[in-house]
Amino acid sequence: MNELFDDFKSIVVNNTPLIDVRAPVEFKKGSFLHAANLPIMNDEERHDIGICYKNNGNAKALELGHRLVSGNIKEKRVQAWIDFMDSNPDALLYCFRGGQRSKIAQSWMQEKGRKIVRLKGGYKAFRGYLLNELEHFNQQFKPIILGGRTGSGKTIELKKMQNAIDLEGLANHRGSSFGQKITPQTSQINFENNLAYRLIQKREEGLKTLVFEDEGKHIGTVFMPDSFIPVMSKAPLVILETPIDKRIEITLDEYVVKAQEVYESAGFTDAFKVWQESIENAMYRIKKRLGNQKYSEVCMLFKNALEEQKRNSSFDGYKEWVAYLLQNYYDPMYDYQIQKRSKQVVFKGSAEEIKEYIERVI
Repeated sequence: MNELFDDFKSIVVNNTPLIDVRAPVEFKKGSFLHAANLPIMNDEERHDIGICYKNNGNAKALELGHRLVSGNIKEKRVQAWIDFMDSNPDALLYCFRGGQRSKIAQSWMQEKGRKIVRLKGGYKAFRGYLLNELEHFNQQFKPIILGGRTGSGKTIELKKMQNAIDLEGLANHRGSSFGQKITPQTSQINFENNLAYRLIQKREEGLKTLVFEDEGKHIGTVFMPDSFIPVMSKAPLVILETPIDKRIEITLDEYVVKAQEVYESAGFTDAFKVWQESIENAMYRIKKRLGNQKYSEVCMLFKNALEEQKRNSSFDGYKEWVAYLLQNYYDPMYDYQIQKRSKQVVFKGSAEEIKEYIERVI
């Protein structure tokens, strides 16, 4: 049995579970949604076999591989694949190029009476398919960009739309100086792969117009695909207008209330202190743009808010700090950027008005 599968679109549409038998170091660089890393070799074994291959050729490297992965080690790794298949009967198997590693894994599974199909061309072929989909994005969709000042609730509204893709969610970053999350950002490769998944799924739903939040060329450490930048820079721009008090409320909830809950649930010994330091580091990063006086003022407001929370368990003190940041840091930047793109703006309005407008134009 040596079955191969290369209907990559069906993998995406059906969210097919995948067994990735590459080494952990390879998986960490880039993988696919719904893929579990159950390696046939660990990083050290892969390294040793690679050296053997370089010095002595394929036959000797293969011989070393079978020697290193044998007995109980082999049994445990095969059992891990079987356990995954028990939970995911439709799972497919792949290695980097669909070559020896996945073929050996497939044969070992067959020895146990379990049939599994492997990806033709492996990770490299599937990744190539996804990159090709990204490259032709502009031929398949008409984009609409949702803009608005920080705290206006753009992400909240995007999540209500069937025809929207949350780029910040895919990047695991909130797209601002204070946007770093407690968990690491998605790798560039994973961001591209996951974005391609979303685009293909939206296309198969029959959608022709997609809404994206207004982003720059990068979201944290992740960069937008080259094919997106020229298209997004010319796309129609709709502006979500939200009153300042509502913006303060939204920002306070996300960056203070919920953020502190996340730090608490992460199990830090002093979660409040770790969160405080993350905010202070973010403020320091914008010191140059704020200027010394405003930086001192915003730090003092934050200090006062911290003390009030410690005294009264109240978040109210942060409202003045949030308002200061919005009006003295974020809004001037936004106004400058939006002025340069005024010709792109096709509509402005409240959340409900934006929803009605987008429903009309799609």
